[in-house]
Amino acid sequence: MALTSTTAAETQTTELPEVADPSQVAPKDARELSRLFFEQLAVLEEGTPEYSYARNTLIEMNMSLVRYAAGRFRSRGPEEMEDIVQVGMIGLIKAIDRFELSREA
Repeated sequence: MALTSTTAAETQTTELPEVADPSQVAPKDARELSRLFFEQLAVLEEGTPEYSYARNTLIEMNMSLVRYAAGRFRSRGPEEMEDIVQVGMIGLIKAIDRFELSREA
């Protein structure tokens, strides 16, 4: 029975597009790509190279969002800005790990 579910999961995976520089993806394209990568994260087995690629690409595509949000705190100084970005990145990673595409709709 477990063998069948593994086979079913493998048939649902699709080839993920190669994103040369995720930080340069336009916001319009990032939204569409994010949906595709989240769909694959739900199917792929954690710890595989494909899973790591999908997760890391999602993180890199959304780093600009963290920097944008952190920009609201520029008046606090450069030392604190670095801490704010770091905390924002941790939040982004946790959000990606916990995100469920099925709850979006």
